[in-house]
Amino acid sequence: MSHPEATATTTDAGDPLAGDPRSMAQRMRDGDWYRADDPEIAEAASLGMELADAFNATTARQGTLRDHLLRRLLGAVGDGTAVRPPLHVDYGSNVRIGARCFANFGLTALDVAAITIGDDVQIGPHVQLLTPTHPLDPDLRRAGWEAAAPITVEDGVWLGGGVVVCPGVTIGRDTVVGAGSVVTKDLPPRVVAVGSPARVVRSLDEPTAGPVTEQAR
Repeated sequence: MSHPEATATTTDAGDPLAGDPRSMAQRMRDGDWYRADDPEIAEAASLGMELADAFNATTARQGTLRDHLLRRLLGAVGDGTAVRPPLHVDYGSNVRIGARCFANFGLTALDVAAITIGDDVQIGPHVQLLTPTHPLDPDLRRAGWEAAAPITVEDGVWLGGGVVVCPGVTIGRDTVVGAGSVVTKDLPPRVVAVGSPARVVRSLDEPTAGPVTEQAR
């Protein structure tokens, strides 16, 4: 999948979309180039970080409060889903997670664009779901321009500890991504992928001599 930085060029006043009448917040929501020094964007980020701070301050015995705060923070949370603090987000409202999911300690979900997580997904500790991207042009980077591309993690996926998922990636249903892998391109359903960049090493439909080694936690 191509990302916005591949085609960004400097135009009038350094704006990649010179003459565009949309607000910066609307550009961000549309997945186009924007600058984050915008009052609407700043307010949304502050609200998300405040809710994340409150969620992260809960104790193991405050399950009801923790679940309440998680549902206020994220765009949607399915039944039976558990996320262990700390959780780090840009806004939180652009994250949707399905039912019966488990996310271990230290999930970073930078949700400038939508992050969609299906049902029955397992996420190991310190996984990073990173939607933001930046221009290759250093002048545009210095001027503060950025964009984002959505991430989709389909039903039944298992992300091992320390996995990094890059902007614009979709990980197919039931796929397993080994610990420490960096996913830069879409992965098909029902495969095992490992490495940096992650590559498919086998199909889950192939016969195997034994279970996949536990790496997610």
